[in-house]
Amino acid sequence: MNFRQQHITPLTRLASVAVLLLFAGAFLTRCASIGNPTGGPRDSLAPNVVTVTPMLNATNFRDERIYMAFDEYVQLKDQQKELYTSPAMKKKPTVAVRGRGIQITLEPDSLEPNTTYAIEFGASVADNNEGNPLHGLRYVFSTGSTIDSLYMSGYTEDSQKADSLGRTYICFFEADSVPEPKEYDSTMFNFRPSKIARSQRNGIFIAQNLKPVPYRVYAYWDKNENQSYEPSIDMVGFLEDTYNPAQMPSFAIWYDSVRRYPSADPQIYLRLFTDVSFRRQTLREKLRPEQHKIILSFGGAHPQISKLELDGIPSDKIIYEYLSDERDSMALWLNVASESLPDTIRGSVSYLKHDSLRVLRPETEELRLAWRRVESREEERERERLERQRARAEAEGREWREPPRPSTFRLVKPTTNTEINPEQDLEFEFPTPLSKFDSLAFELRSWSDKRDTVRESVTFRPDSLSPRKWRMHSRWEAGRNYQLYIPTDALADITGEGNDSLKLSFTVADIAKFATLRLDVKPRSEGAQYIIQLLSERNEVQREFPHIGAGVHTINYVPTGDMRIRIVEDLNGNGRWDSGNLVERRQSERAELYKNEQEDELFTMKAGWEFEFSLDMATLFAPVTMEQLIEQLNRREQVRLQKEAEKRREEAASGDSHNHNHGSTGIGSMGGMMGGAMGGAMGGSSSMSSRMGSSSAVRAR
Repeated sequence: MNFRQQHITPLTRLASVAVLLLFAGAFLTRCASIGNPTGGPRDSLAPNVVTVTPMLNATNFRDERIYMAFDEYVQLKDQQKELYTSPAMKKKPTVAVRGRGIQITLEPDSLEPNTTYAIEFGASVADNNEGNPLHGLRYVFSTGSTIDSLYMSGYTEDSQKADSLGRTYICFFEADSVPEPKEYDSTMFNFRPSKIARSQRNGIFIAQNLKPVPYRVYAYWDKNENQSYEPSIDMVGFLEDTYNPAQMPSFAIWYDSVRRYPSADPQIYLRLFTDVSFRRQTLREKLRPEQHKIILSFGGAHPQISKLELDGIPSDKIIYEYLSDERDSMALWLNVASESLPDTIRGSVSYLKHDSLRVLRPETEELRLAWRRVESREEERERERLERQRARAEAEGREWREPPRPSTFRLVKPTTNTEINPEQDLEFEFPTPLSKFDSLAFELRSWSDKRDTVRESVTFRPDSLSPRKWRMHSRWEAGRNYQLYIPTDALADITGEGNDSLKLSFTVADIAKFATLRLDVKPRSEGAQYIIQLLSERNEVQREFPHIGAGVHTINYVPTGDMRIRIVEDLNGNGRWDSGNLVERRQSERAELYKNEQEDELFTMKAGWEFEFSLDMATLFAPVTMEQLIEQLNRREQVRLQKEAEKRREEAASGDSHNHNHGSTGIGSMGGMMGGAMGGAMGGSSSMSSRMGSSSAVRAR
C-alpha cells in the first residue's frame, strides 16, 4: 500500500502510517480458522478484507466501482445509519454483496476534482453467520494526485449531562472557504463540510485525511439518523476558534480490544446542546386521548396564545397543565360532566406562528377533536353478563337493579407502605385533576411500639406546577408508624368519579440508613447560583437542588451506594439548565461533575456516614485543558475496565466464558505489531496501551 504523507515530519509520517495501518487492519489476514466445528465456541471474529480493487489510497481516481473481497461471506446491515462518505458525495454510493465481497458503485458526477474521499462503513459489514461487525472499515482514494493525510482527535459530550455523547458527526469546514461567523453563524445551514468524522460510542473521534489548513469545527448528534443536521431536533456544538491539524500537538491512539474500535486522547472538545431557539412556532399536534383531556403541542417554546375556544365549554371549565418546562406542550382538562361532552369537540386557537421567513404572525387554527369510548374485552364480557341477568329477570317478571359499579377513581401516589423523608412534603398525584378535595375529612393517626395512638394535624396545598398534584405536610417523627384514612367520596375527579375509602400506611425513613452530605459552596462571583444534582452510578438524577448559593448546605437522607455530584452553573438563576444558540454562537450553560483533589468523581455513600465536600466553583468551572480532560477520561476508562474484568471473572467462574470470546478482529490483528514495533518507536505508547487495556497504540499528528 502506498501511503503518501505531505507537510509532516518524519516522526509524524511514521505515526500517520501507523494510524492508517490501525484503521486498515481489516486488510490483513488473521490467524484463526474461518469455521468452527459443530458444538464448538461461537465465532466472535469479524471478517477480514483480503483484496481491494482499485487499491487503497488510489490517486487520480476515475473508476465507477470498488470491490472488496473478504475471507468469508459477509452481510450488510443498517447501511442508511452506518455508511457515510467524507466529504459527502453529491449522490451517496450504493453497496451490495457480490460473492465473498461487497461492490461499491459510485453514481455518475458524484465526485469533486482534486478531493480526497473516504467511504466510512461504520459497522455495516458483518460476517454472514454470526453477524460480527467489522468496525473501522474505510476506503480512501483521491480524484487528484495526492492524498490528504493529517489527523485530529476529539471528544464530544452532552453539555447538560456532562457525559460522553457517542455517534456524533463532526464537520470540518476549511476556514477560508466559509465566512467568518461574528454575530450570526449560518455555516451549518449554507455550506457543506470538506471533511466529516464520527465519534465512537465513548464520545472519542479520530478525523482522518485532513489538510494542513485551519478548520472551523462543528458537531451534531443525529437523533433521526438521517445524516443531516436538523435544528431543534439534533444536538449541536461548535468551537469558537479555528484548528489546523498540522499545528496541533501529537496524540495517542490505541485499539480498544473490549469495545473493538480505535480510541484516542482528544485534542479538541465539543459540548453539544439542543438549539431550541431555532424551532419554528407552529401547532404541531392536537389530540384528544381521553374524553376529558386534550393535548396541544407546539413547535417552539412558550407559544403566545391570544385566544382558545372550545364550543359549548366555558373557559373557566378548562384546566391547563403544562407538560414541559418550555410550555411547548399542554394538556387541557375539561371539568365538565361526562354526559355533557360530545364525541367531537370543535373550537379554535389563535396564536403567533412563524411564516416562511421566520416572522411571527397571528394565526387562527380550527380544532376538531374526536373521542370514542372503546370497550375492553373485560368490560364487554361484564356488560353482556349483566344484560343476560336483566333479560332473565324480566322474563321471570322480577324487578332487576344494576349492582353498584366499583369506583374507577385512582391514586397514582403515594402507595401504601410508603417510606417518608421527614424533610419533604408527601406528594399526592392523581390521573386527572380533582373537582373535589375535602381535606377536612382526612384523618392521620400515628403510634409507636407503645401503641400510643395520636391524631396528627395535617395540611394540604395544591402543587404550583401541576393541577393533578397536591402536597401534604405533617409532623413526621422517626420511630412512629402513620396511617392516613380517606373516607368515601372525600375526593372526586373531573370525570365525576369519587373515591372508595382509602387507608395508606407510612413509615419514617431511618436516617441511620442513609448518608449525609455537607456542601461548602464557594461561588465564582457574588450572588451566583447553581443547581446541585445527586446522580446514581448510571448518571440517573436521584435528588436535585436548585438556587444553591454561597454557604454550607446540608443534605440528609442521601441514598447509599456509588454517587456523583453534578453542578450546573445557573447563569440566569432560573433554577434550570439553559441550552445554547448556534446562530448567535452562544454556548449552553456548563454542567460539571465534582472531582476531589485526587480527581475522583465517583464516591461511595455509606449508611450513617457524613461526607463533606468543598465546591470551589472558580476551580470547577475554570477553562478545561486537554490534559485535564484526558486524565478524566482515563480515570473513567480505568473504572470501566475494572468492572469489565470483574464481570469476566464472574462469567468464568460460572462457566459462561466461552460465550464471550474476545479474539482479535480485523483491526485487532494489528495488536502485536502495533504494540511492539510501533509502540516503541513512538515513545510512551506501550505504557498507554497497557494502561488502557488495548492491543495497540501510536502517537500521531
